[in-house]
Amino acid sequence: MLLVFAQEGKFEYIYEKYKRLLLAKAYDIVKDHGLAEYAVSEAYIRAYKNMHKIDDPDSAPAISFLVTITKNVAIDIYNKQKRNVPTDFAEYEEADDFNLEETIEHKHETAHAMELVGSLREELRAVFLLKYAHDLPHKEIAKMLGITENNVTVRLHRAKAKLQKLAKEVLA
Repeated sequence: MLLVFAQEGKFEYIYEKYKRLLLAKAYDIVKDHGLAEYAVSEAYIRAYKNMHKIDDPDSAPAISFLVTITKNVAIDIYNKQKRNVPTDFAEYEEADDFNLEETIEHKHETAHAMELVGSLREELRAVFLLKYAHDLPHKEIAKMLGITENNVTVRLHRAKAKLQKLAKEVLA
């Protein structure tokens, strides 16, 4: 489980440094702010899964890697929109309406969300990140952690409840 959190510092640095650049690149392709944000979030998920490929976050290859991922995701979204195929974003919203960033969006940025997630107990944080950062199904999370699917569901519920409580405290 250590590998899941070993690259967090590098990931947070990359997220903060390049989010505007990647959002602009995605917007150039999809011409819609919501879809551009979705493209960038999908790109960051893919980048997080491949953090081992980024040695120096300030290097030209690292920036090129991030831009290429973002462009590819944005092009996929654009092509789906062009063919009127619903994007995964719509399916995601229907499947699970929990979104920590929306909960604290008006007063805090994603760095604060990461702090909140980081404050969770390890057992809750691990399940939460595997589900929402890595988009793994409950069955796979259960197998990875050696727990039941029901336990995964319970831990996700507890993590979301704790995060919502923490977010409300921050906003108060």
